[in-house]
Amino acid sequence: MAQQDTDQQHAGVLPVDDDGFVVDTEDGEERERVYRERGTARPITVVGNPVLHKECQDVTRFDDELLKLVDDMFASQRAAEGVGLAANQIGVDLKVFVYDCPDDDGARHTGVVCNPRLVELPADRRRLDDSNEGCLSVPTAYAPLARPDYAEVTGQDERGNPIKVRGTGYFARCLQHETDHLYGYLYIDRLSKRERKDALRQMAENEPRYAVVPND
Repeated sequence: MAQQDTDQQHAGVLPVDDDGFVVDTEDGEERERVYRERGTARPITVVGNPVLHKECQDVTRFDDELLKLVDDMFASQRAAEGVGLAANQIGVDLKVFVYDCPDDDGARHTGVVCNPRLVELPADRRRLDDSNEGCLSVPTAYAPLARPDYAEVTGQDERGNPIKVRGTGYFARCLQHETDHLYGYLYIDRLSKRERKDALRQMAENEPRYAVVPND
């Protein structure tokens, strides 16, 4: 997802709160730095690349190769100045995303989710927010998109431990946006035809500020 504008952690799992959700707001800057400095930034795949338009494969092996992918994803996210990144955005067909994203109260959330699933919210908890949304795979384009202002995601961390993540505001949008990616949806797929056309026009008229993979 585009911006609106520790070694110990790598071996373990984030702590959880009394409700069983990960505590992803502690030491976020340091944890992101450790991931990123181990990784190598890769170019971003953009709309039209087939890997972005199909459901990714489940993560079944929680091994050193996956840990290396996570490091590279954090490095790629930082290089592109994003707040969330799905594996297929760097061409990898696996259900994993990383995030380093603030919520509307300014709390910084940093973490990893494999095999995410959005929890369906009851109607009385679905308050929609129609803020602008952008995507590293649709560079330079933004459009308003209504999404619930609260989200819960279940999945696993990079070690295979079951986790639950929740967020509000901008971070809730990030969790929904990145989960969408892993099931083959870009945010522009949720727009009207006119709005989608306008987003693609914005992308065509401007140059991305980070390395992208050109579509053949």
